[in-house]
Amino acid sequence: MRAAGLLWAALWGLLLPPVTADEGILHASGNGVPPVTKDYCVIYNSNWISLPKSLDNATFVTLENLTSTVLCNYSEVPSGLMKDKAVVVMRGNCTFLEKARIAQSSGAKMLLIASKPRLSPLSDNKTDFEDVTLPVALIRYNDIVDMQLMLGNEIDVTLYSPPLPEFDSSMVVIFLIAVFTVALGGYWSGVAELENLKAIASPGERETRRKKEENVTFTPVTVILFVVICCVMLVLLYFFYKWLVYVIISVFCLASAMSLYNCLAALVGEIPFGQCRIVCCNKNIEVRLIFLAAFCIAAAVIWAVFRNEDRWAWILQDILGVAFCLNFIKTLKMPNFKSCVILLGLLLLYDVFFVFITPFITKNGASIMVEVAAGPFGNSEKLPVVIRVPRIEYSAATLCDMPFSLLGFGDIIVPAYAIGMVLTFIVLALMKMGQPALLYLVPCTLITSSLVAWRRKEMKKFWKGSNYQV
Repeated sequence: MRAAGLLWAALWGLLLPPVTADEGILHASGNGVPPVTKDYCVIYNSNWISLPKSLDNATFVTLENLTSTVLCNYSEVPSGLMKDKAVVVMRGNCTFLEKARIAQSSGAKMLLIASKPRLSPLSDNKTDFEDVTLPVALIRYNDIVDMQLMLGNEIDVTLYSPPLPEFDSSMVVIFLIAVFTVALGGYWSGVAELENLKAIASPGERETRRKKEENVTFTPVTVILFVVICCVMLVLLYFFYKWLVYVIISVFCLASAMSLYNCLAALVGEIPFGQCRIVCCNKNIEVRLIFLAAFCIAAAVIWAVFRNEDRWAWILQDILGVAFCLNFIKTLKMPNFKSCVILLGLLLLYDVFFVFITPFITKNGASIMVEVAAGPFGNSEKLPVVIRVPRIEYSAATLCDMPFSLLGFGDIIVPAYAIGMVLTFIVLALMKMGQPALLYLVPCTLITSSLVAWRRKEMKKFWKGSNYQV
């Protein structure tokens, strides 16, 4: 299970920014004293119209609720009700262009199209809309109902689309999570190794204890085989995503529950009370560990059931993910620096190839890594092998949906240092596209490790491997 978990975690060496469409804000104001205002999400097409960047440049118009019609022909136009109004109609079966022309010829200043299904991008041909000058936007039908309940029947509305902030605070949160996980995992691994060496004098007993701990050790041959399997698995996910995604979710639930138990059990073991035991299957088991196991299983099950609840499920996924990464950093063993160089070098090539090179191979020109991360072909199920943090700043994106910044487990388990992470975030902000994080993390990791070993005059031992001495 440990080796399988590391395999699909290392598939991920990708840092993704939040993905947004043409999202705007409908600012609605009631006529009460003082006036009550509320913002609602709208989807528009920036190729058709450009919305003001702030409310300072926006023009308010009175809303006319015509959701009893779909406005697909002129016979549905109420006499005199649309002139100089912001008109809201139902989506219906006709095109946005047909609705827009009817509304514009009837004197409307804005057209809102209410949709009961999930909002989707407006993708009609731009050239067909050259004669349409009024703003056209898609809005949720439930928001129209809420608007009337909250603000009454006399409502003034306007559209605007504030730009996203250049600095994304969610990146700071991801940075802190990644560096904290690597630092704590490395410390835990070192303490466990030191206690092992202090407690065991006999090499035979030491080997027995290491086997008991089920550490995963990579040799140069297994490193190469491991990277090849990673490539095969990523390609299989690309072509058979809708089936394999549920396998990955199941493995994540099992592996993360076990990892959370191992992490918390290490803390519980330091508590001097509550150590009562029961006899089960000829074994003495601490009662508190039974309750701990039940808690960890429950946490994984709750995440599995509510994994698509974006408002809070990401917190539970990140907790389980951090526990998973901590457990693997503790148990993953590299025999020498040569194996590290081979592993990290191959993973760097793997990461760069599947992010930057595969767009020249795939039919749709998309990166295989990015496609699998986003769920290819619009699949709503997402792989849980990432740390997810929602964008913190208020914007149209956060109002419409909850965009997430993602960092793959592989970027935490394999290497992650503060300088490399900062460099990755800078490139991500400049290029505005998904980045193979290992491209920046691997050089920082190898160069830093080499400099430390060289400064200590231990480079030869570091390269070939050597037994530690207490």
